[in-house]
Amino acid sequence: MNTTLIKSIAKMIDHSLLHPTLTDDELREGCELALKYDVASVCIKPYAVKMATDILKGSDVLVGTVVGFPHGSSSREIKVAETEQACIDGAVEIDMVVNIGKVLSKDWEYVREEIVAVKAACVKHGAILKVIFENDFLPEDEFKTQLCKICTDAKAEFVKTSTGYGFVKGSDGKYSYEGATLSDLQLMLDHVGEGVLVKAAGGIRTLDGLLKVKEMGVARLGASATAVIMEDAYRRFGVVTAPLPEVKESKGY
Repeated sequence: MNTTLIKSIAKMIDHSLLHPTLTDDELREGCELALKYDVASVCIKPYAVKMATDILKGSDVLVGTVVGFPHGSSSREIKVAETEQACIDGAVEIDMVVNIGKVLSKDWEYVREEIVAVKAACVKHGAILKVIFENDFLPEDEFKTQLCKICTDAKAEFVKTSTGYGFVKGSDGKYSYEGATLSDLQLMLDHVGEGVLVKAAGGIRTLDGLLKVKEMGVARLGASATAVIMEDAYRRFGVVTAPLPEVKESKGY
């Protein structure tokens, strides 16, 4: 029984509870699932931060939420206000979406000032900051490498690949997304500075996928398939748990 490995897998997962159709009952169930598997955190819709804080009180599962989600287009002042309110409600991890249009415009001063402002609000409340790039919208590596530099200078704790909702319209008119690709993860790992970790989000729904990015050096994984991943880990590494009636992915990435 490799309990150390099991724990390291669980503590890599931010259980995602962000899908817009999730009901309050489903959000409560998601928090209980996060407790069952003792994951790193839940990343929950902003209005439900207080609920999650109450459910997870006294546990090792942290409460996180999102800011400027999912498109990053809110003003800097609104993102700071969202951060302040989330922290007051009990969040200790903030996943902020950059202003994607400003990134594509290469308005790096704006991007830098926004990240610094949200980081200051996090510091004020003792929270950590994860900056979401939404890589599917960034066609050139230059955008990602410059964001890595800015986030390093701003002392963000994490850079993150995706929201899980960055759908790109194809030539056939249909929308799709890739999420956390191995090439993007490696690029981010190569370009962040000391003290900045990398979080993968979007498209990694299996234990093998988690183990692959873990081996690369990725520190966190945003996942809605937490139960699927953890039950596979228990089976593979010899830990017996009470059977679930039916293990399914929850809504989201």
